[in-house]
Amino acid sequence: MRSELLHGENAFTALADEWDLLVSRAMTNTPFQFLAYQRGWWRHLHPETGTLHTVAVRHADGRLAALACFYLLEGVLYFNGCTQETDYLDLIVAKEEAVASWPAVFDCLGSPDFPQWHALDLCNVPAASLTRQILPQEAAKRGFSFQESVHEVCPIIPLAATFQAYLDGIDSKQRREIQRKLRRADGADASLRIVCPEDDLGQAVDDFLDLLQKSTFEKREWLTDGRRALFHETAQAAMAADMLQLMFVEVNGRKAAGLFNFDYHNRIWVYNSGLDPALASSLSLGVVITAKAIETAIQHGRAEFDFLRGNETYKYRFGAQDTTIYRQQLSRNR
Repeated sequence: MRSELLHGENAFTALADEWDLLVSRAMTNTPFQFLAYQRGWWRHLHPETGTLHTVAVRHADGRLAALACFYLLEGVLYFNGCTQETDYLDLIVAKEEAVASWPAVFDCLGSPDFPQWHALDLCNVPAASLTRQILPQEAAKRGFSFQESVHEVCPIIPLAATFQAYLDGIDSKQRREIQRKLRRADGADASLRIVCPEDDLGQAVDDFLDLLQKSTFEKREWLTDGRRALFHETAQAAMAADMLQLMFVEVNGRKAAGLFNFDYHNRIWVYNSGLDPALASSLSLGVVITAKAIETAIQHGRAEFDFLRGNETYKYRFGAQDTTIYRQQLSRNR
């Protein structure tokens, strides 16, 4: 294995023909590792004083084996995207090539061409990733200190073959509650609408963001101009790749609830949600749109419904089960 170091946004252009193909066969294969998301996050949300550095690991014949996209801030290296918006991150590498690729990444990080750093702080590494086994071994070989901690949980619903089978599998009280709220929404002529390629996507994203900022004070504060831009850029790329699921529940022709999801790799990834309290509260449309999204996922044969990070109570009422993501920290002895 040999490594190639690229500085700044040039990496996104230089590796454009190879990046997403590698993601599609990576051991952690998620929407957050695709080039469009990684580039969009860096453009709109990167730390003001951070610098971007990408390590491309190649086989002797030039084939791309791994990608490690980092930003450097005050001497600490983070995965690009390592903050609130990004739920899974990892070395982009096929499982069978991870053991050989991580040492090549570290060799590059220790080369004279790489800027000075003293620690790695890697967030949102999935429990099943080989990175969790490899990094402590590499740390020991290179004299680094290492620690790992649970970063957060990502509750996931394993989906049944039919919506009724799914309902039959959850707590009976919650099942009756979901069914009651669905019936009440149907009686109020609440309808589900899923954005398609023929729609005005820019307007649909604006409508969703309007609902998001109305939902809670915390979401209104969180929704900065940079995050708005990331939503728009990500939506355009995801729609082009046929992996965007942007849906609304409308009441009397007005959008009252929205979900911004990714439909990828046989899984629905629930990226964010929005509600208009003035329209949605009396009909419990947060429950309704989630139930309809689960039903739609089952109808399309998806295997999992991933609520992504956070242990909010409502996720477990839908039958979600925790999976765990980790934070791994390595420090050089200075």
